[in-house]
Amino acid sequence: MAAPASTIQVPGGIPVPVVKLNQSVIVGSVILGIIFQQPLVTTVLFLIILGAVVFGKKGSLVFLIGSRILAKQIENAPTEDPRLQRFNNSIAAVLLGSAQIAFLLGVPLAGWILSGIVAAAATAALSGFCVGCFLFYQFNIQRYKLFGAGNKKEAGAN
Repeated sequence: MAAPASTIQVPGGIPVPVVKLNQSVIVGSVILGIIFQQPLVTTVLFLIILGAVVFGKKGSLVFLIGSRILAKQIENAPTEDPRLQRFNNSIAAVLLGSAQIAFLLGVPLAGWILSGIVAAAATAALSGFCVGCFLFYQFNIQRYKLFGAGNKKEAGAN
């Protein structure tokens, strides 16, 4: 799950072609899992996304492979904020992790629905609307309303 292509360069950001590759991997993996009724496909996807959540770019198999395969496309490509990508991947990891639990508990329909939600969000992002980005934006607005800009320094000092 990621944002539509922006026209800005974010220092240390994730190149948009790699973001789109990540979204495509999510959609393709979930579709393959559903077609073949193989929860193992979503388990592998969950582990790939979990690596990106825990370790960032360095732990993202999609980023490592995509950076090599798409090297020419990412040279001057716009980038996305890595915090946004980690937030989006965190949502995907929670949903896919919940799907794995559903599969283990013998409730495959719930597992496929949770996996499908992730694929639907990634499809929407590929189409230009990022659900995770919207949630990230709303979360930050609410956090600002609750704590204000001045409290960030105070919170960091503790």
